[in-house]
Amino acid sequence: MGAYTFTDKCRVFCNAQTANFVMLDIQFCKANWQKALYYLIPIFAYLLGAVLSEFLPNRINKFEIMRWDKFFVAFEIVCFFILGFVPDSAPVQICQISINFIASMQYNTFRQSRKVPLATTFCTNHLRQVGIDLVKWLHKGNFVAKERLFMHLYMILAFVAGAIASTFLSLRFGGKAIWFAEILLLWVFVDLLRADLSYEKDKIHIVPHGH
Repeated sequence: MGAYTFTDKCRVFCNAQTANFVMLDIQFCKANWQKALYYLIPIFAYLLGAVLSEFLPNRINKFEIMRWDKFFVAFEIVCFFILGFVPDSAPVQICQISINFIASMQYNTFRQSRKVPLATTFCTNHLRQVGIDLVKWLHKGNFVAKERLFMHLYMILAFVAGAIASTFLSLRFGGKAIWFAEILLLWVFVDLLRADLSYEKDKIHIVPHGH
């Protein structure tokens, strides 16, 4: 999502909000009130995504039809499908704000893997954890830290591979490049659905441990 919005949607990263807060402060200090206020839009879109992804899981799971993580991935698939139809000539803010909202929900929904805290929308924490776990492994002989180290390295490699693919596809297909993300999302959706229908069938009412 980051490479997509940066390459095709006016060189902006939408996976996190630090830059928007910095730009808000800069424009405020320069007395550019209109520009400063604009940055509140993606910030509140991100906030809304966090609120909804915290509020909805128990209510979705209560129906015992589909757990929240699968519901969200299905929602993400639909959103990306719709965004692919947005013309490249349309205001870039449409895609930027949509990605802000979706990235926030994704970050808050998928928080860990194998009991290891992970972020799925940015790399900063993964890089920090690599440094921490490297010291714990080499200096203290902690082999649990070694396993965590490689999990964070795999996440960074996945980010790099995704950014390379997204940049290449965005340059070639423009806004429709977002449709290629549907392949991975469908794979994730089917895998999660298979779990609910088989070995996690008795856990349909439980909010996923990653959340």
